[in-house]
Parts: sequence; C-alpha cells; structure tokens
Amino acid sequence: MNNNYISNSKVLVTGGAGFIGSNLCEALLKLKNNVVCLDNFATGKPQNIQHLLANPNFQLVVGDIRNIDDCNKACQGIDYVLHEAALGSVPRSIVDPKTTNDVNISGFLNMLTAARDANVKRFVYAASSSTYGDSKGLPKVEDVIGKPLSPYAITKYVNELYAEIFYTTYGLNTIGLRYFNVFGRKQDPNGAYAAVIPKFVMQFMKYESPLINGNGEFSRDFTYIDNVIQMNLLAISTSNENALNQVYNVAFGERATLNNLVQSLKDKLAKFDPKIAKVEIKYGAERVGDIPHSLASIDKAINLLNYKPEYSLEKGLEKAVAWYWENLK
Repeated sequence: MNNNYISNSKVLVTGGAGFIGSNLCEALLKLKNNVVCLDNFATGKPQNIQHLLANPNFQLVVGDIRNIDDCNKACQGIDYVLHEAALGSVPRSIVDPKTTNDVNISGFLNMLTAARDANVKRFVYAASSSTYGDSKGLPKVEDVIGKPLSPYAITKYVNELYAEIFYTTYGLNTIGLRYFNVFGRKQDPNGAYAAVIPKFVMQFMKYESPLINGNGEFSRDFTYIDNVIQMNLLAISTSNENALNQVYNVAFGERATLNNLVQSLKDKLAKFDPKIAKVEIKYGAERVGDIPHSLASIDKAINLLNYKPEYSLEKGLEKAVAWYWENLK
C-alpha cells in the first residue's frame, strides 16, 4: 500500500458492516489505524466484520445515522470520517422515496453536523454516478451534470450541496466520491435490490438464467472494490489543499455493455463448472430510472489525488468470481 496513507489515526466508517464499508475497515486496520464502525445492520451484514471484533483497534457502534445522538457518540475523538452509510438502489428509491430521503439526506445532515461539532479533520463521503442524471455527454466530467432521474439520485446530489455548504459556512473539509458501479468481494447477491454482478453470479451458479433489463447494450463503467479503497485512502490522506472540498469520479475509466459483462461472467464461472456455459440469458423490459450509458473521466482524480486504478473490469472480475465461488457455492 501507498506509504503516504494515514496511519495511527482514528477513523469512523459509517455503514462499516456493508460491502464497501467493511472492506474499508479492513484496509484502515492494516495501516495501523483505530477504526470505529457505525452500522444499524439494515443492509450491512454482521459476518462482514465478525473477524474484526477481536481486534483491539476496532470498535463497533450499533446505531442509526437518522439518530443524531448515535452520530454524536460515533464521532467522539474521530480524526476522519468515511461516510458510506446510505440506502442504495434506484428501484428501491422509486418504491419508497421517503425512507431513502430519511437515510440519505437527513442521516447525511446528522453526520455532517456531528462531524463539525466533533472537530473532525476531514469528511469523505460516498457520492454517486447517478448524479449525472440525464446528461448525455461521455465521458462524465465532474462539473457537468444533468437532471436527476430518480429519488435516489436526488438524495446523492443533495449530499454534495450540503457538503459544500458545510465547508463554506463552517470550514469542515469534505471530499465526495462519485462511485461508478462498484463490485467485488462481500457484495451481497441476495435481496430484491442486489447489484447486478453478484446477482448474476449467484444465478449462474444455480443454473438459472440471468435477466437483463433491456437489450443488454446499456453500458457501465464497472469499478472493482480495490480501486474504491485506493480512492478513499487517498481522499483522507492527501496533503494537497487544492484536492479538498471537491467531488471526484471513482471508476476505472472504461465501459462495458451488460451483454459483454454477462458473457465474461459466464466464461469465468464455466472454468469452475463447465455446465454454466450452457445457461441461457434472458431479456426483459428496461428499468425505470436507468441511465443508458455511463463512463467516467478520471482525470481529476489522477491530477489532484494521484489516483492510479489497478483493476480493469476483467482483472476485477477474475478476483470477484473466484471469491464468490469460494464463499457462496
């Protein structure tokens, strides 16, 4: 790992039992930091952090970001916040916009307030590529966005506005990370709102036909978890003043269609079980609120944070598929 990453600091990871949060907790502990994990286990999983509970540098706070007292308690003595807690999923926000708003906006504001009151040095938060909305241009550049296409996208855009105001009004340094289709170890394949890669992997392993929404030619900039960890560590560690109070794309900077993705998953899984090669793929209606194409410019992150993503989609899928085969079979 980069020698310039922070160590011997106290870092709060909200949503620390979730897919991205638990991976961040592990990375921070390896760097000899003290880590506080705040989670209410609404979407996070106890098993994601079970192996960390015996570590004297790890503390679990069971609480909800919608409760300001929980936020204040978790922020005591904290140097840096990595705010991952949120209700993800565009379809979920369309079914239940109120809960998405309560967690992603009210909860976010609680965390900003608690971080400000605890004199936290820096607040790094999970933003989203959904903020680009109906903007047509590719690749997506941070300062050109469109109108949001879902309640979820609205909440993530409001986060960016609040973060900016907390810097200009109160001097709280923030960095927003617009994640593009993150995948990798510990991502949950179950539930109505499971992400596409683990869901398809699970279906292939059961010889079930994955269902692609639309004709499969929508494209995404799929981003492996280790690229995301790198960006979070750079964001809390950078000493470049010009890099603060900015929003960055977090991606690899290449796109693949869903058809390409599914074929690649099938090929990689068939190496473990040749019968998977015979599973057919089904197609259904397009999903409301979906953006047709997504591709990130990562120039800003490269220039201001020295971001160097190591994992392409193919390289990331090799690792992810092997992890799923080992852990979910």
